[in-house]
Amino acid sequence: MNYTNQLLKEQFKIDPSVLNLVTEAEADVTEQFRKLDDIMAYNQYKILDAFQKNRVADMHFGWNTGYGYDDAGRAKLEQLYADIFHTDAALVRPTIVNGTHALAITLLGILRPGDELIYCTGGPYDTLEEVIGIRGEGNGSLKDYGITYKQVELLPDGSIDLEGVRNAISEKTRMVTVQRATGYGWRKAITIDQIRQWAQFVTELNPNIIKMVDNCYGEFLDIEEPTDVGVNVIAGSLIKNPGGGLALTGGYVAGRQDLIDKIQYRMTCPGIGGECGLTFGQTRAMFQGMFLAPKVVNGAVKGSVLCGRAYEKLGYEICPKPEDTRSDIIQAIRLGSPEAVVTFCEGIQAAAPIDAHVAPVPWDMPGYESQVVMAAGAFVQGSSIELSADAPIRPPYNVYFQGGLTYEHSKFGVIKSIDALLKKNLITIK
Repeated sequence: MNYTNQLLKEQFKIDPSVLNLVTEAEADVTEQFRKLDDIMAYNQYKILDAFQKNRVADMHFGWNTGYGYDDAGRAKLEQLYADIFHTDAALVRPTIVNGTHALAITLLGILRPGDELIYCTGGPYDTLEEVIGIRGEGNGSLKDYGITYKQVELLPDGSIDLEGVRNAISEKTRMVTVQRATGYGWRKAITIDQIRQWAQFVTELNPNIIKMVDNCYGEFLDIEEPTDVGVNVIAGSLIKNPGGGLALTGGYVAGRQDLIDKIQYRMTCPGIGGECGLTFGQTRAMFQGMFLAPKVVNGAVKGSVLCGRAYEKLGYEICPKPEDTRSDIIQAIRLGSPEAVVTFCEGIQAAAPIDAHVAPVPWDMPGYESQVVMAAGAFVQGSSIELSADAPIRPPYNVYFQGGLTYEHSKFGVIKSIDALLKKNLITIK
């Protein structure tokens, strides 16, 4: 007897055909799960080694007040991040409000008037458009400061167009950037091997050009990080992968010392930099979240693989495929209608431990061009390492599934999303 399926049928009223479909999909991806488990174990021991080498102690969990001078916990946490990502230095702060903020202080901290920024993976994530100046006027964007921008579209197979990058680079080019994760695009995440090839290519063209990677959603999906393969600086969010579901807020930047020096002066102000800034008693959660991150990320990415296979069996277009190498935790599904997108998100919300009774609706979310619907019944608001789904309400109506602090919860999200679509007669199961 399958006790779990019996509970799901009786307690959660899941249609038996949905459970059968997901069970079959799970059996189909056993080999992918085995490979992901090995990557998880590697990263778990890598992080344990960094904790031990850095002699992290109970004293590093304490409070500081005022300006935050001599915060031993903050200094140790940033040293730990630098060691894990194999960089000279890092900034890890609860006052970095999200991944967009981490990326913005990186761009605004390094680039100067007259410099040129090139995105090598097509357009950036929606919230960065106003940071760069693609949208909005007079808000302190790169464009406002006289920094020019180009983008090089990906090749039809989703890889970086290296010749296009070569042609785009000019004497003004100061920084080239890769967005590792899918964002709201219909493409596979950029793999570490692709990042290595791109970084080497740019270095051979001009070693003085700074190579930056938006690492959001990508941490611990491989045994290497972008900074292991020639990238100068990376940035990300603590309420995604590296916070392990425990960090209440925050972001990080890790990279070359001279670059971190510039970024810290944008983070606070010239002359102060990283010497000030309280951690508000959050270092214990940030340390512990990093320690748990490989296991949490593993559950999330396995859930995304399962989601992809289940919807593939239902006949939907998906990206990436279950057998593809994963470089972020996101699974995109082309549902084809706004009704299906909203219903999918309703199913994810109904699977949540928090606010499961709330119905997600599309709204004009700050920083986005289209209305966006988001399902995220999380312990930490907006935490996309927890089970969540979101989508811009625009054709061709793709939805983006990610997260799950445990694989079992991510799997339940898949089950509830399919069950919601079935009960609204938006899908059929053969």
